[in-house]
Amino acid sequence: MTKFEEELNKIEVEVQTPLDKYIVEKATSDESLYAQHYEAVLEKFKDWHSDEDYQKAKRMVEHVQVENEMLKAKLKSQQQALPVVPECVGEFVSGDEAELSKADRIAYLLKSVEGDNYYLEEYLTNAGIISQEQGEHLYAWATNQTHETILELWNGYTVEKPQLFYLRDELTGQFLAKDNQFKDKDRYFFWTGADPLTHSIGTAWKLSFTQQEIDSMETGSYELVPVEDGE
Repeated sequence: MTKFEEELNKIEVEVQTPLDKYIVEKATSDESLYAQHYEAVLEKFKDWHSDEDYQKAKRMVEHVQVENEMLKAKLKSQQQALPVVPECVGEFVSGDEAELSKADRIAYLLKSVEGDNYYLEEYLTNAGIISQEQGEHLYAWATNQTHETILELWNGYTVEKPQLFYLRDELTGQFLAKDNQFKDKDRYFFWTGADPLTHSIGTAWKLSFTQQEIDSMETGSYELVPVEDGE
């Protein structure tokens, strides 16, 4: 073993460790890992610029740095490519494993792609795992998907943020609100507090609704005012 090799082995770095052995969290969170290795080698052999072995080690470390950046870019791209699903789908797929496994949940969605509504609209609803309304929404969504999209849910997904609306009476200008304190039934009333379009409203009263909620409400005719992001 040459003197260079002996000195190099004393440095606690792993420049030859294959990248695929690093878990994703390590590869993505510790961005300075390889930079530290590189600096350690340079500091140890800064006066050896003419040494052929040193130049080879320098190129090796630089190559690993490039591969690390490529890996992080690939992981970022994969994260961005996660399928976007409605909230009801996300809740269903991530449901209680003791009640129904994730594999079975995805399998039932796959059956729905093929036009079989039995599992979502009959079997699971009769078993009390999902409600009839949930089953209908899940089936309606699944029938418009491909098998590939459903299978991708196994590796993860992003839940889309639903558009919210205020319901404003066209005659009085008052907003419809729901009292969240009553869990047994829906209780609506006209909101007489601060204008929700210009003020932050507490959580005791619900003034914004999803389109799905609006479709299920029997409250008459109101003007739908979109809630802007951040409100």
